[in-house]
Amino acid sequence: MLLHAEGEFRLNDEADTVDLGESLARVLQKGDAVCLSGPLGAGKSVLARAMVRALCPDEGEVPSPTFTLVQFYPAPDFPLAHFDLYRLASADEAYEVGLDEALREGAAIIEWPERLGHHLPHDRLEVEISLDGDARRVRLTPHGAWEERPLEA
Repeated sequence: MLLHAEGEFRLNDEADTVDLGESLARVLQKGDAVCLSGPLGAGKSVLARAMVRALCPDEGEVPSPTFTLVQFYPAPDFPLAHFDLYRLASADEAYEVGLDEALREGAAIIEWPERLGHHLPHDRLEVEISLDGDARRVRLTPHGAWEERPLEA
């Protein structure tokens, strides 16, 4: 299916989450951010790992950046950064660990973007994941460059 602008749909299992991550990775461009929000256990890290593996197929383990705050990956077309902002006390801390540079030089996947408050990146796709029994409900909200970008999912 082709999703334009806003879209809401259901992910029935982890394989669907991986498929969504791979689809988002195919259209990710330099300067973009994918902002993943939802409760603990919703699948944000599964989605982020799927994106990293799709863009960096030679990458071995893809650890969660929960304690390091950010992991950097040398994707073929541009560098990719995976941020986990759960432990941040303020939005300024995200910029101290390199969010600006990551977006200037490449692209970023950001878990817990609500920690940024009103400092969210302009060109971002918000991916809100909610629990729906054993499945997940996902809502995509594009901003900036993402608004006109078709997503194949």
